Amino acid sequence: MKDIFIVEDDALIAMLLEDMLSDLGYRVCASAPDLERALVTARDAEFDAAILDVSLAGKSSLPVAKLLDERGKPYLYATGYGSAPEGSAPSTLPVLRKPFQLSELELAMKQLSES
Repeated sequence: MKDIFIVEDDALIAMLLEDMLSDLGYRVCASAPDLERALVTARDAEFDAAILDVSLAGKSSLPVAKLLDERGKPYLYATGYGSAPEGSAPSTLPVLRKPFQLSELELAMKQLSES
């Protein structure tokens, strides 16, 4: 699991996340700053796993998660809200709480690869 898709509407957080993932040996192969582009990328791109911001400019990323579930792609949520959005499945997904440290990202990615 090396190629990661990032869905994040805050450009600074997306850049920080990309740097942190690189430090951990991952490669960000795609990113999307909004729901519309996230849905297209989630449907069409090749990647190993995804990190989803829960809220994209006020819109839930749940439709992206459902598409990833259909494709069998693992993902985790990164959120300042403290939990995955209601309706998420499975409920055992790792949730990375913002702001996060490199060690927390590393642990979440490990949990993701084991799920």
